[in-house]
Amino acid sequence: KDVILKKQLVPFRRYNGGIGRKAQAKNHHAAGSQGRWPKKSAEILLELLKNAESNAEVKMLNTDALVIDHIQVNAAAKIRRRTYRAHGRINPYMSSPCHIEIILSEKDEAVPKAEDEKEKKKVSQKKLKKQKMKQALQGGGD
Repeated sequence: KDVILKKQLVPFRRYNGGIGRKAQAKNHHAAGSQGRWPKKSAEILLELLKNAESNAEVKMLNTDALVIDHIQVNAAAKIRRRTYRAHGRINPYMSSPCHIEIILSEKDEAVPKAEDEKEKKKVSQKKLKKQKMKQALQGGGD
């Protein structure tokens, strides 16, 4: 919501050729203070999160305890159109859609560790053999 209201920008770290510099990008330590407010993308993501929340309600999950477990954006097949240029030429006019995958999960309540049980410290095989040799040497010398 902050991106749509231009209160918080999205830093452009990778494909940032020709991206203008903004003062808000300094807060994200973006290289060259480059960033934008992608309104359309932010609205689509908000709709997707709202849809995921309603799906969780249908599955009888606690919506207050939901956290984003995994989010991934993959490139989809390009949609081909063509644009007409001067002198009777034609150039491709491609759109680049994407698939957005979001997996939400219920956040488990933190269970405190039992204080009575003390974990045994793991000892390596090499150390165990050294200890056995020392005991054998001490026991054999008496």
